Amino acid sequence: MNNSFLRLGADRQQVLDDTFDLVQQMWSGMDHAREGEPEITQETWALLAETLPEHGIAPTSALDQAATVLDQSLAQSRPRFFAYIGSSGLEVGAIADFLAASYDVNVAIDARASSFLEVQTGKWMAEFIGFPGRGLFTSGGTVSNITALAAARQRAVPESREFGNTVPMAVYVSSEAHYSNKRAVELLGLGTRSVRAIEIDDHHRMNTTALEAQIKDDIAAGVKPMCIIASAGTTLTGAVDPLRDIARIAKKYDVWMHVDGAYGGPAAGTDLVRDLFDGLDLADSVTIDAHKWMFVPKACSIVLVRDYSALAATFGHNEAYMPHETDEPNPVDVTLEYSRPLRALKLWLGFKAHGAHEFRQAIEHDIVLAREAYARASAHPQIRVLPHPPQLSIVPMQHVPAGMTERQAISAHNAALCAAIIDDGRVYLSPAQIDGETWLRPCFTNFRTDMSDVDALFSVIDELGSHSLT
Repeated sequence: MNNSFLRLGADRQQVLDDTFDLVQQMWSGMDHAREGEPEITQETWALLAETLPEHGIAPTSALDQAATVLDQSLAQSRPRFFAYIGSSGLEVGAIADFLAASYDVNVAIDARASSFLEVQTGKWMAEFIGFPGRGLFTSGGTVSNITALAAARQRAVPESREFGNTVPMAVYVSSEAHYSNKRAVELLGLGTRSVRAIEIDDHHRMNTTALEAQIKDDIAAGVKPMCIIASAGTTLTGAVDPLRDIARIAKKYDVWMHVDGAYGGPAAGTDLVRDLFDGLDLADSVTIDAHKWMFVPKACSIVLVRDYSALAATFGHNEAYMPHETDEPNPVDVTLEYSRPLRALKLWLGFKAHGAHEFRQAIEHDIVLAREAYARASAHPQIRVLPHPPQLSIVPMQHVPAGMTERQAISAHNAALCAAIIDDGRVYLSPAQIDGETWLRPCFTNFRTDMSDVDALFSVIDELGSHSLT
């Protein structure tokens, strides 16, 4: 019996042709901003309210419906998406995802060439940012940070795998570190009270004097310092902690140093801001989300480690059904996942097709746009900025109408303005809470964004900010 179900059969070529046309239209549409986000139509609402289909429709019709849903979705790849730090949909990366999903390789054990490709790509990423190690790919920064913190716990308390958390431990972060680090601490059973939120300086960087004082206090109280997490580009302001000073403290007290560079880490590969990352090479581990400032589609994160054997000591199991025929550990023995898609292919293909030089240029282009936005905001009579220029590509700003001086009123105005901007749809922004106040927080991480989009950002702020928003 010839089981033909779940094959496209005679429709295969037509589906491929239609897919080509749809993708070509999508990519062309992403090259320039559209004047507003389309509303979800009644037809689409009806489509999304359908119950489980017992019988299928023509694959080309289903493909058209999927394209309609996607077109009425919020896409971070568009050049005027200035909100959350996300992917900008590198085109060869999308092709890589299609190829990887078609082959459906599982890089959990030995996938032959694909396994070596993952190793190679991790080394390329390490070389790009100047880190002497190698890495593996995960679904995102949260999982990468959890992986690194688990290795830090294993080194601090080697019996933790067998007996759990037998001693009180502490994890040190900047007060503006990403919440994924707190989530990692919670999942490792350490409890949020083990997190030490270290005060920041006037550049929003971790205060290393306060860090060392806290470590001394913990040691005196019988608490084991487990890990220092340095931010290389905070999500709030783009601040880069003083990495070399943190590395010195980590070495002095024998504490694992992890760098959360999920957003900002790739900028270490540029001439423009490389000096901000001095000391990155001294860390024990680094997180990089390639689906942020390396532009590839989600999901593609990398955890880089100086000592790869530390991951095997943390996650390895010698199960009878898992082959262990070489000295190299299986990926399942160095990470949380057992089923692992070939996430590395999109970054590998990006490096091969564009070269590291083009990536550096694109990152520097975003930084230049951010600096221009800061300069324009600084000169604007009704916009307030932070006292220091952006270290990377996040430019917090507040619109302050003439005569408005009370902080609470300014915060309320900016919250309402951000909502109005989102509703307007020409640009997309997100608000941020900085020092207890509401700010607009444009972020530049898209290779498609150019100066005309910066113009549009200020035009929309001026236009909508002049209206009564209460």
